[in-house]
Amino acid sequence: MRILVTGGAGFLGSHLCDSLIQDGHEVIAVDNLYTGSKRNISHLMELRNFEFIRHDVTLPLYVEVDAIYNFACPASPIHYQKYPVQTIKTSVLGAVNVLGLAKRLGIPVLQASTSEVYGDPKISPQEESYWGNVNPIGLRACYDEGKRAAETLFFDYARQYKINVKVLRIFNTYGPRMHQNDGRVVSNFIVQALKGRDITVYGDGQQTRSFCFFEDLIRGVRSMMDAPKDIIGPINLGNPEEFTIKQLAELVIELTNSKSEIRFEALPSDDPKQRKPDITRATNQLDWEPTVNLSDGLLQTVDYFRKTLNL
Repeated sequence: MRILVTGGAGFLGSHLCDSLIQDGHEVIAVDNLYTGSKRNISHLMELRNFEFIRHDVTLPLYVEVDAIYNFACPASPIHYQKYPVQTIKTSVLGAVNVLGLAKRLGIPVLQASTSEVYGDPKISPQEESYWGNVNPIGLRACYDEGKRAAETLFFDYARQYKINVKVLRIFNTYGPRMHQNDGRVVSNFIVQALKGRDITVYGDGQQTRSFCFFEDLIRGVRSMMDAPKDIIGPINLGNPEEFTIKQLAELVIELTNSKSEIRFEALPSDDPKQRKPDITRATNQLDWEPTVNLSDGLLQTVDYFRKTLNL
């Protein structure tokens, strides 16, 4: 198959390209390189079945492909809060453009949505039927509401035009190729620990997150695209094992043998207190569940950052 991956030079997008290439597909990666990097796909550039196009998905793209994975959007608070208008345009206009392309070609299109559609949830774990608790005018709204609007577009296109759509809600994912300055908790803690700096924990550190290793996540993404047409979603993908932010900081210090201390700072606006996916749908409909435990995944991520930072 000839497959389009938007956001293909990003953390998850580049790993998805790897997986598709390994299975013999022809891949077109599209990225405007705002948060993505050519370094993530440099090993693919000389392959005959890989093509990179620098392009912004807020503008229409005309290519002939057999399937689309839509991964284009800044996903870290530092990046999307710096350019909030561009972020929501990427989610909404990007969705319109990939859906229009899928409609014209009659092909399946998968949306990489996010657990952020649940906002600061009042229930835990979060199941797909939960409508969320989102501040529509807060600092995170450009991302949260952009992704929610994109989901609306996907389901409306499916209802009105009968196209084959798939929607996944991705929870915290980590691993090699994370951006070292993306402000996400795993990369933040590892970089700080490796450099011997204090680990910055916001709030009291008792807020929780669930961390899924990228290999598990990509396997779930591929399973969703390969699932029968009537499996549309939304489906949560993430690791249901819950950790406090303080526990993560302590584990990173242990795994890096760092002398870093934990420093507590004020909690940012609208920061979710809990993140834990209910993955019943993924297990039942995709036969998927994560297998990599946090310590093993973190060790691989630490090795990546040691090499990247030359430490």
